[in-house]
Amino acid sequence: MQRKAYAPGLAALLATLVAGCTAGTSTEGSAMDSKAGGPKSSVAPPGKYRTLLEPCGSVEPSALKNLLPGAAELPEEQQQRIFRGTAVVTYDTDRRVGCGWKADSPDASHALSVDFERVVSYDAAVSDDDRAQEVFAKKQAAASLPVPVDPRDEKDQKPTPGGSPQLQSPSKSTVPTPTGAPTPTGSGTSAGTPSGSPSGSPSGTPEGLEPRVLDGLGDAAFIDDVLTGAGAGSTAHRRTVSVVFRTSNVIVTIVYGAQPARTTEVPDSKELQDKAQSLADKLAEEFSN
Repeated sequence: MQRKAYAPGLAALLATLVAGCTAGTSTEGSAMDSKAGGPKSSVAPPGKYRTLLEPCGSVEPSALKNLLPGAAELPEEQQQRIFRGTAVVTYDTDRRVGCGWKADSPDASHALSVDFERVVSYDAAVSDDDRAQEVFAKKQAAASLPVPVDPRDEKDQKPTPGGSPQLQSPSKSTVPTPTGAPTPTGSGTSAGTPSGSPSGSPSGTPEGLEPRVLDGLGDAAFIDDVLTGAGAGSTAHRRTVSVVFRTSNVIVTIVYGAQPARTTEVPDSKELQDKAQSLADKLAEEFSN
């Protein structure tokens, strides 16, 4: 009889314990579901490239012979030393590397350098590619590229005597021609000077070869062309062509220059630009492989 008296109390206690466990499990599950369904923090994707090319080995000897014509006239031992190049000292070779070459000859001296920069974003919300584009944009802004004309500004242009507005060509620089600089002819070169001589462009390049944006090279690219030593009292002219392009999170900078031995000669702009762009195309292929 006593055993029957305690049975209802034991059953009530067990029912209470089971109900408490069930309630706890339901609450915990709801909390987990709520967290899983809540907003998730977005992390920008990393860049395509985690390593860089070995700079001094990035340019083939055959290309160096073309870019440094003076080296072909030197003994074999000297040629090999020149083609090995000189590595640029950097503090983090995973982020930036470079190499330079130079060759002198009785007619002219040529110099070449390549620089590879791998951009890494330390902001989780900004991708490496976007950060690299910001770095590239600063380089482009620092170059002597012409400023494009905003069509909205055309209404502010003063009309010519014929009644047509005087529009600024987007392919020409807005910077005025320096005092004493030769005036351009219809072909883009100065009258009485050899081909490749300075024109009315501030960079001293013939018409059509001014610093400009390049299409079909990496994700973005531009070319700069600067002629120095053309002023009064200077010695020899020196032309420096720079090609800069971005591929994903890597920025490649090529600087190619030439200085003739004779003060009357001016380095040919088209030749230097063609060679620099050819090298840029090959390096872009190396990164894409």
